[in-house]
Amino acid sequence: MGYIRRGLRQQGRYGLFLFLGLVILSLAGCDAPRDSESRAPDPNESFLQKYWSRPLPAQGSPPAHFSPLEASLDPRACGTCHVAQFEDWRKSLHSQAMGPGIMGQLINMSPAATEEHQDCIRCHAPLKEQADSLVAALARGPGKASRAPGEAGPALHEQGLVCAACHMRGYQRYGPPRKDGSKPEPGAQLPHGGWVSETAFGDSRFCAACHQFTNDGYALNGKLLENTYEEWKASRHAREGRTCQSCHMPDRRHQWRGIHDPETVKSGVTIGMTGARVESGTVSAALSIRNTGTGHYFPTYVTPKVVVQAYQEDARGVALQGTLREHIIGWQVSLDLSREIADTRIAPDEQALFDYQAPLHRNAVSVVFHVRVEPDAFYTDFYRDLLDSKQAGSGERLIRQALKDSLKSVFTLYLHREPLPASVHRP
Repeated sequence: MGYIRRGLRQQGRYGLFLFLGLVILSLAGCDAPRDSESRAPDPNESFLQKYWSRPLPAQGSPPAHFSPLEASLDPRACGTCHVAQFEDWRKSLHSQAMGPGIMGQLINMSPAATEEHQDCIRCHAPLKEQADSLVAALARGPGKASRAPGEAGPALHEQGLVCAACHMRGYQRYGPPRKDGSKPEPGAQLPHGGWVSETAFGDSRFCAACHQFTNDGYALNGKLLENTYEEWKASRHAREGRTCQSCHMPDRRHQWRGIHDPETVKSGVTIGMTGARVESGTVSAALSIRNTGTGHYFPTYVTPKVVVQAYQEDARGVALQGTLREHIIGWQVSLDLSREIADTRIAPDEQALFDYQAPLHRNAVSVVFHVRVEPDAFYTDFYRDLLDSKQAGSGERLIRQALKDSLKSVFTLYLHREPLPASVHRP
């Protein structure tokens, strides 16, 4: 986590904002976590330590017999045969890992600052060839084409976490064993020479390479900023053999759906409400949210927040002034990441109970509980501050787009109207 120390030494407000962006947008940027050294490494651990040792080396020269398609690192080349996987990836957030929020910051960096680039792209665009592509784009300067002359489609660095980042080292393809357990026939002539079968692709530590800080990583109030793998490891989901891939890559789909996907979030929590009652002029109701299906904290990271609201409503469906009560579920931190404000996340199999109590409004006919998910809440505040302080530099247009995108990600997780008894005494 050397970039934390470098970032803290930067002078000026823009340096601080860029530092924050690299920390938050990097997801983790750490090697696969090491378990206790008191035992011999298992094969998956040994494989992953080498496979995810960053920065990744260049692929080198492709085998002479490879066709241009086989030698390509562009995801569209992979999609020629792996159509379903490519279409899933193309719609996923992994394909957008180098979106306007991160590029809007990188565009202000020097092409020569390759070590600082790695602070970010080691997870967002980890191939050495992507690093080179980024340097070339930065050298052309803001406002110039991001790809080299004659290059078709988006530049490689702009395509985020591409297929080759997870599946290729030295032009050798790697992947999980076949689902049915079968193996290619001896001597079979397979495209790009086939693949090396590794069970590590179904191991949660494969994902931890970018979704877990190491023990010496950046922490707030004694808690690592990115701790998803360890949260999972401590849960019953790990004990029961449900890996990250079980939930985020069901049936090996390359979608990686999470906090941005309403159906995935709904499948991870159970929400219940008690009936509203009125006693002595006070309306009471309660909402419970239990983390029943999420194998880590809900939510796991500082970026999202879940807003629970309860209020009284009149017969026209209008929220009545003075009746709103609100609670935040999330890990709230200061914008400069210097302090923890509150941590109200829900651990696996734990429950949060929200009691609503407010004076009965004379026009109230129902109590409404509304649960809203803001997947990019920290980013939204970060981009706004960056723009308001006029520190976006050459990336202003991209940062404005990133702000718009972050606001579009908000969705309603739960909405329930509970009628109030018609016989209650009105003030």
